[in-house]
Amino acid sequence: MISTTNLSISFGHDILFKDVSVKFGEESCYGLIGANGSGKSTFLKVLSGEIEATSGTVHLPKGKRIATLQQDHYAFDDYTVMQTVLLGHKELYDLLQERDVLEAKMDITEEEGMRMSEIYAKMGELDAYEAESEAGRLLDGLGILPDMHATPMKFLEGGVKVRVLLVQALFGNPDILLLDEPTNHLDLESISWLENFLYDFQNTVIVVSHDRHFLNKVCTHIADIDFGTIKIYTGNYDFWYHASQLAFQRFTDDKKRRDEKIKDLQEFIARFSANASKARQATSRKKLVEKLTIEDMPSSSRKSPYVEFKPDRGCGRNILQVTGVNKTIDGEHLLKEVSFTVNSGDRIVFIGFNNNCKTALFEILAGTMPPDSGEFEWGITTNVSYMPRDNSSFFTSDLSIVDWLRQFARDEEDVAQLRGLLGRMLFSGEDALKAVKVLSGGEKVRCMLARTMLSGANVLVLDEPTNHLDLEAITAVNDGMCKYPEVILFGSHDHELNSSAANRVIEFTPRGVIDCKMSFEEYFSDAITIHKRDTMYNGHQRPVL
Repeated sequence: MISTTNLSISFGHDILFKDVSVKFGEESCYGLIGANGSGKSTFLKVLSGEIEATSGTVHLPKGKRIATLQQDHYAFDDYTVMQTVLLGHKELYDLLQERDVLEAKMDITEEEGMRMSEIYAKMGELDAYEAESEAGRLLDGLGILPDMHATPMKFLEGGVKVRVLLVQALFGNPDILLLDEPTNHLDLESISWLENFLYDFQNTVIVVSHDRHFLNKVCTHIADIDFGTIKIYTGNYDFWYHASQLAFQRFTDDKKRRDEKIKDLQEFIARFSANASKARQATSRKKLVEKLTIEDMPSSSRKSPYVEFKPDRGCGRNILQVTGVNKTIDGEHLLKEVSFTVNSGDRIVFIGFNNNCKTALFEILAGTMPPDSGEFEWGITTNVSYMPRDNSSFFTSDLSIVDWLRQFARDEEDVAQLRGLLGRMLFSGEDALKAVKVLSGGEKVRCMLARTMLSGANVLVLDEPTNHLDLEAITAVNDGMCKYPEVILFGSHDHELNSSAANRVIEFTPRGVIDCKMSFEEYFSDAITIHKRDTMYNGHQRPVL
């Protein structure tokens, strides 16, 4: 168990938390949620001791070990994969290192011999003799093959490094496990493996994630950061969502009834306060108004944008024909003879062994990059809007948000309409006048979504449209995509989004594409398809979707 007493965290005049007292119990998994900037990562750093709280106390029982998912991807570049994992249990790693040094000596002193005995005894207590086999099992679960275990970390690509660091956190059965966005860069099989691991994990887990499906699978509790404090709910993310909506609706209904009662009493007071015979009644009603006038619910840090994509017209019957498209980038053959036809009503999610495959295809379809060979043809009635994964080139100017969006507006949209749209995307008042080059990642994505909403397109090509967004914005994008009546081609790491928005799956494999006209959930759970996929990979490292 780990707990806090009167914990406060502030940076200058900005207060994240004030007097927070919470307890995280054993054999429980807590999903730590809250709006972007609410302090989720900061709270984990305080619990782990990486940074100090402004005031208050963190209580950790003596002898309990905390493990965290490291965010510095270069911190272990001088170590091999196996060494990096073992460093997740520093005491055990140091014992192994000391043992190796002593065992390498031809002659040891009596004192060193006694130390060897102490090391062997302590290694037995820590199950050190099983350490490398346990590390190997964890690495295998996340698709890191044995021939990579001796590879120096500096030679690994970013996504593989992240998975090694995740194994480092899981290694050695820590008493308290703190995970900040652990599903980033994981393929779907690895996420499923991690879900099962955490489901069986017997100790305390506190996890930050924007993956709703993951939170529903692993969490026994939700720790909600809002209103400057942390409140713990029993149940998974869906339970928290419904409970919080009911609580807010109950508060709203009570406030409405109270306001109506106050209005009636104030009208009585206004009519009869000057009437001597009614003065006593008017006075009693004034006191009743004072009792009814209570403080409103404090302002929430949680805000939901409103996302709605409206096509100007239907896209007709002929949408897109792709034939034999190939593309190699930096020596890597990403697209191999890719062919498929997009039909009316298709909502296709693209997944694959390499995250760059779908991005390369989308760039080709958007006309921003040519194929090496092959061709594609859009239907004459299609109007395509492309939202790229890397949007940095859109935000290099000194333009304000409203002036930036005006570049993409059609003649009929005036400034008031643009301000209204930006308000729905949480850029109200002075926020709409901020320079686009200083926006955060989430703010840039909301701008790109506003641009897409302005387009009136009847085909949407969306490359990871929920990147950098908080749970409320992700839900809004999810709802907007589900309500959109025309064709969508998209790629996403969000299991819930894929399950609810797609009716067809195209997967890239090292040998070609698998095209299945079924829901994402059916595709993922279909044992025959999974077997086919494993056969297609034929020993390649598992995919990053």
